[in-house]
Amino acid sequence: MKKLKIIYEDKELLVVDKESSMLTIATEKEKEKTLYNEVSTYVKKQYPKNKVFIINRLDKETSGIVLFAKNQQIKKDIQDHWQQVAKVREYLAIVEGNFKKKKGTLKNYLKYDKTLKAYCAKEGVLAITNYEVLGQTSQYSLLKINIVTGKKHQIRVQLKEIGHPIVGDKKYQALKNPINRLALHCAYVALDYRKGYQFKTKIPASFAKIFPKEIIEYEGDK
Repeated sequence: MKKLKIIYEDKELLVVDKESSMLTIATEKEKEKTLYNEVSTYVKKQYPKNKVFIINRLDKETSGIVLFAKNQQIKKDIQDHWQQVAKVREYLAIVEGNFKKKKGTLKNYLKYDKTLKAYCAKEGVLAITNYEVLGQTSQYSLLKINIVTGKKHQIRVQLKEIGHPIVGDKKYQALKNPINRLALHCAYVALDYRKGYQFKTKIPASFAKIFPKEIIEYEGDK
């Protein structure tokens, strides 16, 4: 595993930048090689009885910001009021094709099959995603995405539904994979818990192979 990328740490919170292809938590097939285990090992080096509790999760293929609490009550407080305290959850995505409309809101009802793959339906759980086009080439578009809801795979399935699957997302019918990974990154989170926090990450270097200028200029919401 690569060295843990710590974005922020205090007595209550630990915020890290997850790399693509790493599980956030254990699955039946993989128990050890997870971000949770890596973070747990880190805090136990400081004091063997230290514990961490995961607040939010990212898909294995998605990189970016993951929050941990250093005690269970903080985890519960934040998760129980997640929609209120997580003021901004901003992603960058590179998708196939070009957009005529530079800004928009995607609203769909989602259901899940037996493999937990999402699909859009006439009823189900409501997913709301805002997007803005930051740049375009002849083949790809770079999007800034703010999620209003936080449903599993919502960004991926909603972009596929409008004909713009995320680069590298074979699960949701992407045809191209020029950077050898899912081009989805959680770049910025604004958290209002006891005080205001702003967590930002560096943009994955692989994204700059397609959008060097736009990536360099991107700084997240102010």
